Amino acid sequence: MLFMDCKMVDVLRGRRRLRVSVFKPPCSFWFLLLFGVGGLVLFIHLQDLSDMVLQQAPGVKFRSTTQSRQCGQFSEIVRVHQRSEEGDVDPISPMQLPDSQWKRQAPTPGSREHDPGSQQVTKRHRKLLKTSPVQHTNSSSSSSSSSSSSHSEISRRLSDVQESRRRIVREVCGKYRSNISRTITPHHVSRIYVEDRHKLLYCEVPKAGCSNWKRVLMVLAGVANSTRDINHVSVHYDNHLKRLDSFDRQGISKRLETYTKVLFVREPMERLVSAFRDKFESPNSYYHPVFGKPIISKYRVNASQSALKTGSGVTFREFIHYLLDVHRPVGMDIHWEATNQLCSPCHLHYDFIGKVETLEEDANFVLRKIGAPENLTYPSFKDGNPKAARTSTQITQHYFSQLNASERQRAYDFYYMDYLMFNYSKPYKDLY
Repeated sequence: MLFMDCKMVDVLRGRRRLRVSVFKPPCSFWFLLLFGVGGLVLFIHLQDLSDMVLQQAPGVKFRSTTQSRQCGQFSEIVRVHQRSEEGDVDPISPMQLPDSQWKRQAPTPGSREHDPGSQQVTKRHRKLLKTSPVQHTNSSSSSSSSSSSSHSEISRRLSDVQESRRRIVREVCGKYRSNISRTITPHHVSRIYVEDRHKLLYCEVPKAGCSNWKRVLMVLAGVANSTRDINHVSVHYDNHLKRLDSFDRQGISKRLETYTKVLFVREPMERLVSAFRDKFESPNSYYHPVFGKPIISKYRVNASQSALKTGSGVTFREFIHYLLDVHRPVGMDIHWEATNQLCSPCHLHYDFIGKVETLEEDANFVLRKIGAPENLTYPSFKDGNPKAARTSTQITQHYFSQLNASERQRAYDFYYMDYLMFNYSKPYKDLY
């Protein structure tokens, strides 16, 4: 019995040893398990390292001999994403940028740029970056919208300037011309040219860009294809343009009510000097005999027979004496007539008041407003004597330095209403 019990115990022990030997893992299993755990730890370490590099320098491709495929894909996507936001600029590490550029590139609230101070990029973020298509900025559409915005800002600025100029004219007219008759006569519109196709009325002010404005009107009317095809004689003597006073009363009233009325002005003293230089310092078969001879005869002491015969050589001071004389030996001329007398702004209420000081910008703005062809712009070439320098502020001061203080004051008084209406500053400090 005892023997059988011992056998039974031996059998059970044998089975227990057999069971243990069945479930005992071999050494190779432990080696593979340890190798896998080590590889996982290394993979996680490399992922964290790549995340740290990307945070420190967004847009810089992480380079490593042990770099994984996933890290390379994420770095490339971030690089493309960064370039699309910055207009295809090659990525530069922030460490290489000057301080001013680094500040300029700092992300703003709500921007899509990566913020170095934000939380780390998670695996979910990387997954979204891999699966979502990268949105490239359309440079042409962004530049187009930027250009459109710029044009809108310019248009608003010029519209505000026009409103200010019209308001000043209204205020001056209300203060100084409130008692004048409001009846519009043919005399008030005698200097206005008509362009019916674009419903434009332009008041001619000599020495304020009028020659080139006539060229523009001729192109608008279909008389010429280009402003450069129109010479000086065609502009001033061929009578291609109609004047408003050539219409009957109904035609005048209708056009004044429905057409765009345009006036261009110039600093009065500068316009005066420009007229003198053009008419008296250059050869002229009309102004020398018609104006020069009587001016020299009345205001020059001991004039030579040659000067009296030709009328050439009128000095600026002699010209000013003629201008300020209430008993002029010869009448007034449109080239030095005050602008408020030529164009009657207190009667006609101009829609657009341009200035020679901003001539091309103002002129092209009004051309776009009336629907002129896109290829038509205000020409910049000089009419009359192309070799002579344009009359500038410095040239004007040179001529007026030949006058004494009293003569300068009287000349300023002569154009006083123009200075007020068109908001020009006093040209000299000693004026009152």
